Amino acid sequence: MLEITSNTNPRIKDAIALQDKSSLRRKSGRFVIEGIREVEQALAAGIRLQALFFTPTLENLRQDLLQQAEKSGATLCRINSNVYQKLAYRESTEGIVAVAHTPSRSLRELQVSEHPLIIVLEAVEKPGNLGAILRTADAVHADAVLVCDPLTDLYNPNVIRSSLGGVFSVPLLSCTSEEAVQWLKERHIRILTAQLQDSELYYATDMRTGCALVMGTEATGLTPYWREQADEHIRIPMLGKIDSLNVSVSTAILCYEAIRQRHEA
Repeated sequence: MLEITSNTNPRIKDAIALQDKSSLRRKSGRFVIEGIREVEQALAAGIRLQALFFTPTLENLRQDLLQQAEKSGATLCRINSNVYQKLAYRESTEGIVAVAHTPSRSLRELQVSEHPLIIVLEAVEKPGNLGAILRTADAVHADAVLVCDPLTDLYNPNVIRSSLGGVFSVPLLSCTSEEAVQWLKERHIRILTAQLQDSELYYATDMRTGCALVMGTEATGLTPYWREQADEHIRIPMLGKIDSLNVSVSTAILCYEAIRQRHEA
C-alpha cells in the first residue's frame, strides 16, 4: 500500500489528466471512476483497476472493497483529504477514486438473449444523455447499448457519473453504423428507427421479438443511412409546439413500451 500526501505526486497528476483529457484516455486505454457504487459496479463487471485512491475514512468503513480492488490488480493508495479534494471530479465526500483499464469489447463477442432488446445511438454527443440512457438500459435489462460513430468519449467522467454505474452494468460497445447494421441483420434483429417522418406510432409497433431501437441526435435526428436500413419507422406523438424530446426521455419511453408488450405477451 502506498501513502500519498502531495498533490504533485505523479500518480495524482496522471489521474487528474485522465479526467480532463479524452485524448489521453484513448491513447492510454485507461479512465477514472469516482464513487463507491461506481467502483463496486466496475469490479462486479470485471473491469480491471490499475490504482485505487482512498481516504482513511473510507478505509475504515470498506475494507471489503479495498480487498476486492487489490485482487483485481489495483495498487492501493491511501490519500489525505487535501489530495482527495484535488483528485475528486465531483463534489463528493465518499473518499474513493480509481484508475481503470478500458474494457475491450467487440460485436462478435457480444452474447444476447433469444429476443434481445438493443439500444442503438447514432452520433451521441452529450455525456449526460448517454449516462441517462445507460440508466434506462440497466432498468429495462437491455441486452446492449451500441454507440455508433460517437462524438463523445464513452468513459467520460460525466458519463460515469450520470449513469450511476450503468456504464458497467450494461454491455456498452462502440462501432460504426455499418458494423451495427450488419450485426443486427445477421441475427434477424428488427431495426426500429425513431423518426417523425414516414412513421407509425410506437405503441402500434410490435416490439415483442428481438428489436433494436435506434435513436439519433436531438438536433438532426437520424442520418438517411439508418432510415434506409430500418425495418420499421416509429414515432412518439408530439401534441405541443415543441417537436422533439430529450433523446434519453425518448429512449426510456420506447424501451418501456417494449417491456410492457413483452410482459403482456
